[in-house]
Amino acid sequence: MDRFSEYRIMWVLVFFDLPTETKLERQRHSEFRKNLLKDGFSRFQLSIYIRHCASVENANVHIARVKAFMPPKGTVSLLCITDKQFGKIQVFYGKKTRPLPPEPSQLELF
Repeated sequence: MDRFSEYRIMWVLVFFDLPTETKLERQRHSEFRKNLLKDGFSRFQLSIYIRHCASVENANVHIARVKAFMPPKGTVSLLCITDKQFGKIQVFYGKKTRPLPPEPSQLELF
């Protein structure tokens, strides 16, 4: 198998739902996100961060780091998938809605 096979290259996804009711909880939430960014993760969605890893071993290193800085409250889920699996993701972007133009107050004739 090739060293850089799409089955060997991994993606680590971090899903989290952390409480933000108190000042301390907001600080821990912010600190957790900052630590993810420092460790090379990128924001994929609001509470989903992703990181590309060259191998399973490299992915395990980053998973261990995330476990080390997880806050005491809330839910954090980690998912490790191959590059081949990640390549099959389908992302859809919604259309931006525009307000309708105002209706004229009277009929205009030219």
